Amino acid sequence: MFLLTLSAVTLAAPAVRAMPAAPAVQRRASRRRARGTLSLPELDVAPVVVDAPAPEVPPPALGDVGVALSRIPGPQIPAEIRAMLDAAIAANDEAGVAVIVKYARAGDPGSADLVLRQATDWRTARARARNERVQQASLFQLWTGRAEVGGFISTGNSNITGLTGSADLTREGLRWRHRLIAQADFQRTDNVTSRERYTAGYQPNYKVSDRAYIYGNLQYESDRFLGYDNRYAVSVGAGYGVFRRAGLTLDLEAGPAFRQTDFSDDYLQSSLAARGSIDLKWTLLGGIRLSEEAAGYLEQYNSTVRSVSALEAKLLGPLSAKLSYTVQYESEPRDQRLTTDTLSRLSLVYSF
Repeated sequence: MFLLTLSAVTLAAPAVRAMPAAPAVQRRASRRRARGTLSLPELDVAPVVVDAPAPEVPPPALGDVGVALSRIPGPQIPAEIRAMLDAAIAANDEAGVAVIVKYARAGDPGSADLVLRQATDWRTARARARNERVQQASLFQLWTGRAEVGGFISTGNSNITGLTGSADLTREGLRWRHRLIAQADFQRTDNVTSRERYTAGYQPNYKVSDRAYIYGNLQYESDRFLGYDNRYAVSVGAGYGVFRRAGLTLDLEAGPAFRQTDFSDDYLQSSLAARGSIDLKWTLLGGIRLSEEAAGYLEQYNSTVRSVSALEAKLLGPLSAKLSYTVQYESEPRDQRLTTDTLSRLSLVYSF
């Protein structure tokens, strides 16, 4: 009976839940949050300004070492190289200056940069002065050129008189180059004219760059022994300087042309043509210069090629002796004339 009563009491008692632990956990979490989010009120503090002079740092004193370093000289151009460079600059010898700069590194590597700098400064000043002079010059100034004169007289069994003369003038501008040429050959044999040729031309060039240019060409010729009394040629085209070195220049030109020829038998011929030319000048040692000037006109009826090869040697100052060989070829000459004429000539040249 007692057991049954105890069981009944146990079954009838309400279930007890584990609730008391929750408030303790919550209190600990609250304390942790309170510690993490605690903030203090900001205090208003006036800024503090410290007015103090800058510290004085004494300059470094190297003593005897510094004095010795200050007395070490920098790189200098040796007296021999400087004398040669100054002489070349005073003579406006561009080729000489280039040679000295080239070999200064081998002679004294330490001063090579100084030599190059001095040469560069000279070239820059020279170019600036030249540009100013060209801009201020009038149309009749800055002309340079060459005048050529030759002749011979023979008496006895045959009386021969020959005269030749030519002029070649050039004016170099910043953008334009102008060239004027004129030539005359005359010869009489036994009081009969055996050679008579006259040539005149004008060529303006517009410089696109240091090497490339656009040219125009106006030319007049008269040579009745080649079969024509008058020949006119007009051409435009492009030119290019293949070489632009000290002592070596080579220009090539090509373009369309128009020619009109008045032959000696009163036949008039006009035709379009293609023109090409080559102009080579090569200065060798000792003032000897080789030159080759050739121009050709390719057309339907009569093509022409003219070449002048020359060897020139300096004599005294602006005077030179010139030996030249001229070849002129006409593909379809009139009146059964020969296609090729040649002329060898020795003359005196004055450059200015």
